[in-house]
Amino acid sequence: MPFNLSLNEREAAGLKRSLPVIERVGGRQLWANGLAYLNFAGNDYLGLSQAPELRAAADAAAREFGVGAVASPLVVGHQAVHRTLESELADWLGLEAVMLFSSGFSANQAVIKSLLGKEHWLWQDRLNHASLQEAGALSPARMQRFAHNDMAALAAKLKPEAGLIVSEGVFSMDGDQGDWQGLAQLAEQSRNWLMIDDAHGLGVLGKAGRGTLSEQGIAAEQVQITMGTFGKALGVSGAFVGGSRALVDYLHNHARSYVYSTHLPPPQSAAILAAVRLVQQADDQRDRLRQLIRQFREGVAALPFALLPSATAIQPLIVGDENSTLALAARLRERGFWVGAIRPPTVPKGSARLRITLSAAHRSEDITALVGALTQAARQEQR
Repeated sequence: MPFNLSLNEREAAGLKRSLPVIERVGGRQLWANGLAYLNFAGNDYLGLSQAPELRAAADAAAREFGVGAVASPLVVGHQAVHRTLESELADWLGLEAVMLFSSGFSANQAVIKSLLGKEHWLWQDRLNHASLQEAGALSPARMQRFAHNDMAALAAKLKPEAGLIVSEGVFSMDGDQGDWQGLAQLAEQSRNWLMIDDAHGLGVLGKAGRGTLSEQGIAAEQVQITMGTFGKALGVSGAFVGGSRALVDYLHNHARSYVYSTHLPPPQSAAILAAVRLVQQADDQRDRLRQLIRQFREGVAALPFALLPSATAIQPLIVGDENSTLALAARLRERGFWVGAIRPPTVPKGSARLRITLSAAHRSEDITALVGALTQAARQEQR
């Protein structure tokens, strides 16, 4: 197979990805190649990945239960810690039942590929995550994509009682929120099911961190399927799907990525459980994060890049050209700032960007320093 040809083409277009080796990530910093950087590329929005409560929970579970679940959940992999985590997640989010997955990608694949048949329609926001888009393409359902957050465009495509509408709580590359008032209204009017991927809203938005639906005043029962992840604001990894007990029972029997995968390790599940308990009390961290977001947006307002209208921890600066984006990220790295350079096909052509992510673990002086470095790097780019 022509691997080299494909890779050479990507490299020439400024699109070839490389795998960095990170020696350690710790709160606001990371270490690579023996150097320390301020980390503005991760998704640890509340800084919980370093919380002593999570470390202690994982350590205690490893000592008591070992480090692996040893089997799929339907064999002997589903242990007491998993059941407790599912129960507390359901109580927190107002869901009848919840089930756990190894990743958000596998959770989204499981839902769409196991629920939808060739008789169904699937309507997706054009900017939905790759896991959702790929699941739709692989499912037998007929998929239509609608313009980002365009409720009129969605309404024109909907058919009554025909399938599933899927959108995100917070869009991972733009940082804006889905229009859940509009989506809930259209789903109710057309009598179609509705699914939210709230990977980037859970923990940081809404009352007690319940996520985007809470933030926008949408009751949990208005959305039939909720997917959330543990690798962003909760600081661990893994995911869940929640909804009615009938939905979860169905997925237990039909979701192949659940049935045929080893379950989450007990130490990981114990750390997630500790995070679920902590995040409900994390109003101070959420307030801190909002303050840092305001500081950053005010600081970069005069830069010669388009700052997308995001009120979340994801702050995208649109550069446009792929090579210019890579060069800008490299200049920031030389100054001690690790920022993600996002290029097609992850984002549309012509919209390559710096995806700057903020955390409650950052300090005000970190934001000031980043804004200064961005200003200097932008001046160099314009020469």
